[in-house]
Amino acid sequence: MEFGVVLQTNPPADGVVSMMRRAEEAGFSYGWTWDSHVLWQEPFVIYSRILAATSRLTVGPMVTNPGTRDWSVLASLFATLNDMYGNRTVCGIGRGDSARRVIGQQPMTLATLSAAMKVIKDLAEGREADLHGQPIRIPWVRDGRLEIWMAAYGPKALKLTGEQADGFILQTADPDIARWTIGSVRAAAVAAGRDPSAITMCVAAPAYVGSDLPHQRDQLRWFGGMVGNHVADLVARYGTDGPVPRELTDYIAGRDGYDYAHHGRADNPSVDFVPDEIMDRFCLLGPASAHVDRLQELAELGVDQFAVYLMHDEDEKTLAAYRDTVIPGLSWEVSPS
Repeated sequence: MEFGVVLQTNPPADGVVSMMRRAEEAGFSYGWTWDSHVLWQEPFVIYSRILAATSRLTVGPMVTNPGTRDWSVLASLFATLNDMYGNRTVCGIGRGDSARRVIGQQPMTLATLSAAMKVIKDLAEGREADLHGQPIRIPWVRDGRLEIWMAAYGPKALKLTGEQADGFILQTADPDIARWTIGSVRAAAVAAGRDPSAITMCVAAPAYVGSDLPHQRDQLRWFGGMVGNHVADLVARYGTDGPVPRELTDYIAGRDGYDYAHHGRADNPSVDFVPDEIMDRFCLLGPASAHVDRLQELAELGVDQFAVYLMHDEDEKTLAAYRDTVIPGLSWEVSPS
């Protein structure tokens, strides 16, 4: 299992760059940021600084979307960074949540996302693609490589991930949900004639190492609210008795709107509906030993990367605990299923 760190691009950008450098020194191999250009600073500008300050870290958005930038712009951004720093980017992508809704737009359709993934990958890797009815190619790309990892929760999105994406991003550390979603992605890959083992499985969730569980839950309750936005879309589409597991849908019964002005923040007033049980299932909390146990369980389910949301008041201590205790305490003698 590899490890990534996920940050918001809050100003000053120097702080984001510095934390990414420390994450690489701690043994993390991926550096992710959110991509919501109104709520936070533009991430692609900051990626160049991160790549210059590190030597091995792979960076990218968790996640971008095919609606806020033209697909050729996205492809050129990744291709430029890869040309400058040696193919050290990854494109995490989804339908779009805060980046779209904050500017008064709805998430994109899966059909649009599917087409965008192909065009972005082809252009970033130097192949010709059809865009807006026009065949185009980025002529200066040489030996470009860009993996596309898709974030998904619902059955149709999971199917598309298995059919097309290079990686799968699940934004919750609940083992039951991981088992269902990973199984769905693998089944779709097999049905499409793809090798399911070639798809990287990434679980992304907040981690907070410490002993004060009530405080940890309060610091990270925003995450349950964030996941709840996507779950609300699934419930609207499939209902509460559809194919989506109740482990994912039941908790949003008390959800009453959402204020994106506080998105991803500990003081978010829209997340009172999230119970403690959800925090314990969706996040990694408690002492380092509890983190080790959950990560071992996720590894047995086939998770290839755990990406840590470091967005709380003890981010430095948690990063150090992963470096000194959690990662060294893991045993990879298990055989992922």
